[in-house]
Amino acid sequence: MTELAAVRYPTPTLVRTADVSAKALLVLLLMLAVIDPDSGNLRDKAAEARAIGYPLASFTIPVIWLLAWKERASFPWLPDLLVTVTCFTDILGNRLDLYDTISWFDDLMHFANTGLIAAAVILLTLHHSATRTRVVERALAVGATAAIAWEIAEYYAFISGHSERAFAYEDTLSDLALGVIGSVTAALVIHFVWRRGGLRFVAPQLDEAATR
Repeated sequence: MTELAAVRYPTPTLVRTADVSAKALLVLLLMLAVIDPDSGNLRDKAAEARAIGYPLASFTIPVIWLLAWKERASFPWLPDLLVTVTCFTDILGNRLDLYDTISWFDDLMHFANTGLIAAAVILLTLHHSATRTRVVERALAVGATAAIAWEIAEYYAFISGHSERAFAYEDTLSDLALGVIGSVTAALVIHFVWRRGGLRFVAPQLDEAATR
């Protein structure tokens, strides 16, 4: 049996630098938020849960790559960056108090971050020859699941005992809708770029010649 060959494709320095920087800043901001929740505007907003969950999420791809892909594929810098950005922008948005000072910022985060998660999974799990229907299906599966999981976590983390509980139902529905729309948008953008020859080598790819 022919062994699978490692496929290594160069990644733009900007993507690698952005990924490492976002992870470092994320960890720093989380440490500061745990030490002083008021400085990060995370008082009664599950600062401790974020301090645990966000590093786990942002380092999931590196761990999987080390355990399963290292010997046969290059590191998926772009998908990893997309996942890290979702965590970083939430913490940064709270740090700058954007959630409370900009009325539409929360909506933007649900739309964009759910879309980024869906985009990362699409790039990691689908070949660039996948049909538009299949890409959208994958995005909906990932995006809807992520949106529901976030709303459940958000409710039990700080909404259930907060004054916002009275408005939680309406807010949850809009957040779920925005997450699904963001996921479908990400799917359509990726498929469009794939059809034009872009984003072909941003995730682990097996050398097809080596498997024949």
